[in-house]
Amino acid sequence: MTRVIALIDGSIYSTSVCEHAAWAARRIGASVELLHVIGSHDGGDDAADRSGAIGLGARSALLAELAELDGKRAKLAQQRGRLILDDAKARVEAGGVAEVTTRLRRGDVADAVQGLDDDTRVVILGKRGEAADFARGHLGSNTERVVRACNRPVLAAARAFTPPTRCMIAFDGGTSAVKAVEMAARSPFFADLDIHVLSVGPDTAETRKRLDGAAATLSGAGRAATAHLTQGQPEEAIAAFVDSLKINLLVMGAYGHSRIRSLIIGSTTTEMVRSCKAPVLLFR
Repeated sequence: MTRVIALIDGSIYSTSVCEHAAWAARRIGASVELLHVIGSHDGGDDAADRSGAIGLGARSALLAELAELDGKRAKLAQQRGRLILDDAKARVEAGGVAEVTTRLRRGDVADAVQGLDDDTRVVILGKRGEAADFARGHLGSNTERVVRACNRPVLAAARAFTPPTRCMIAFDGGTSAVKAVEMAARSPFFADLDIHVLSVGPDTAETRKRLDGAAATLSGAGRAATAHLTQGQPEEAIAAFVDSLKINLLVMGAYGHSRIRSLIIGSTTTEMVRSCKAPVLLFR
C-alpha cells in the first residue's frame, strides 16, 4: 500500500502536519506513517568530557553523575517522543485514515528520509520546527535539509490547515517543474483542484510554448488549468499571484534551470517556503 510519511516534532506545526497528512492520505488512498526523530541535542548522545580542569578525585564522580543524567535525558526524550506520536496518531485517525503507524528513531532527520521507496508518495513536515526563530521568521533548518536529502516530493505544511482547493505550479521549464506538472496531471492528489501554472520571465515564443505545453498536459488529463506569464523577480511575482488568486497550495520544483532554482539552494524557494502562508509542495 502507498504511504504518506509525516514528520512530527512536537512543535506548534504538528497539528497542521497531521491534518495535512490525513487530507493527503484520503485523496490518494494511502496509509500514514508518523515519524519522530530524536536528535543528539535531546540527550543521551553527548559523550564529551564536560568536567573541565577539575581535580582527578572529583572528576570520576562528576563524570558518573553526567553519564547518569544523560541516561535519564535519553529515557525522557524517548517517553516524550512516544507521547507525541500517540497524540499524532489519534489526530490522523480522527481525520479519517484507517491505517496509521508510528516510528521513533534516534539520529538525524535528513538521514531518516533518504532512499525512500516508491511506495512513499509524499513526505510532510512543518515549515518550522521547535528550534525555529518565529520572531525573525526563520525557516526551520530541517526543512531545507529534508528537501535536499529526500527523493520524494516534500510538502511543507503551513501553520494552520485549510483544505486546498486552488493550487499554483511555479513553472520554469526545468526537470523538476515538468515532473510537478506530470504528477498534477495523473495523481488523484490534484483531482478537482483549480490549477494555475505560472512562468516568470521574458515573453518569448519558447517560453510561451513551454507554458502552453504544461497547461495542455493538465487540460488533457481533465484538470482545470490556467496558464499565466509575468515578468519580475520570481519570489515577488509568485507571492503576488498567490495573494491575488487566493492560492492555498503552491507547487514548486526544488531545483530548476532558471532564476526560480535559487530557493532551497538560494533565495527563491527558501523565500517562498518561508513567507508564503499556503503549504508548499516541492519536487526534485
